[in-house]
Order: sequence, then structure tokens, then C-alpha cells
Amino acid sequence: MLNELDAALSSENRYDDPESTPDNDQQQADAPMDPVYKILIADDHPLFREAISSVIASGFAGTEILETDDLDSALEITRENDDLDLILLDLNMPGMHGLNGLISLRNEAPTIPVVIVSAEEDKQVVLQAITYGACGFITKSSPRAQMTDAIQQILNGNVYLPSDIIRTGKESSQRRVRSDENPISPELLNSLTRRQLLVLERMAKGESNKQIAYNLNIAETTVKAHVSAILRKLGVHNRVQAILSAGDVDFNQYLKR
Repeated sequence: MLNELDAALSSENRYDDPESTPDNDQQQADAPMDPVYKILIADDHPLFREAISSVIASGFAGTEILETDDLDSALEITRENDDLDLILLDLNMPGMHGLNGLISLRNEAPTIPVVIVSAEEDKQVVLQAITYGACGFITKSSPRAQMTDAIQQILNGNVYLPSDIIRTGKESSQRRVRSDENPISPELLNSLTRRQLLVLERMAKGESNKQIAYNLNIAETTVKAHVSAILRKLGVHNRVQAILSAGDVDFNQYLKR
């Protein structure tokens, strides 16, 4: 009993010792900061913009959220904010004309990820959106937690598709898109510099620009420049198509040259 009391007193003394008690400010300074993103929500329904803003605010603290309700203003905002991390795009807002609006946005900003957020659930529309440049498709009927997870996956550099599309053969669909739409010939791969090949290899692994910059020890702006050059040389519209096309490439073969 005395030993237990001594131990308790000793513990209290250590707790009260100002030299052994971490300073609150120091604890806050040492705590890891949540990543800060910049996301554009392009949707003509105010209630949905409010709902998705709430999802982002609660799931990604510190994120700067921009909003618009038509394609023309979305293009303008994109031109003025080349540091956007993600665009959430409604298929049916004014100016879109279906997937034509997506193509216009991808041509304007090929390095900024775009995810379609729509009430549309037709499988062919979903797969066409991916083919034309979207890096994900989120249905508006998705639960809040599922939307948060989808946005996180896309920010991490991955492609997100609704679960029913995945169950019916996402992999085979990706292979079909890769082989039919954008096969990478040896000539195209040989046109890439060694650094561009390294960036493409990490893109194919699902890494975001931030992750690639860290792993290759280069600036994120440099990664973006490499991605733009890769898309141009491979003749694809976006990083998703580049990733799908590079899925079967043996990068070691080209990096040894």
C-alpha cells in the first residue's frame, strides 16, 4: 500500500513539474496540420452547393471553397486559380451541354482534377465521363461519408467510380479504354525525358502531385509542368487517361536507356 502511495505521489509530482509538462502552445505547434486544399464547386443548385460545402468543411478542415453556377464562370475561375486542387462539376448546369462542358474544362486546365457530381446514374454516362477526362464520378444520392471518402481518394490521385460500376468490371472497362482510345507506343514513351518517365510511373501508381513532388524531391510546380508535358506528348486530355494508358508499361525498360 505504501509503495502504491509513493508511486502515486511521485506521479503527481512529475505531472506538476513545469519542466516535465509539455507547453500547450508547443503541443499545438508540434501537432500535424491538416492539408489545406482549394476546391471549386460548379453546380447551379444552391442547396446542393451548400450541402457539398458542408461535406468538404467537415471532412477537410481549412479547405478554401469557391462556388459558381454555370460553365462560363467555372472556366473563368479556373483561369484565375491555377492552384485549384479539385473541381466538382455538375453535368447539367447552364452551359455544360452534357459532356461537352467537361471537355472544355479539361482543355482549359488539363492538370486540375475534375470529378463529376451528378444525379445521373447511367453506367455509359459514367464511363464516358471518365473517358473524356473526369477523374471520378460521384452520384448526388451518395451518403455523406461516401462522398467524403470519394473526394479523399481523388485528392490522393486515384480514380473514383460508383460501387456498382466497380462491381460490374471497372478493371476491364479501364483496359478497354486504354487499348482502344490511348495506347502508348514505344515512340511516344521514348519522347519522354527520364524525369517525365519517373513522374508518369508515379502517376500510374496513383500518387498525387504533392506525393510525386515529395518522393522525387522536386517542387510541386515542377511536377505540374512535367504532367502538362506528358499529357501533350502522349496526346491525352488528362492524367486519368495517361494513367489508364500507362497501366501495362514496363518503366524499367525505358528508364535503363
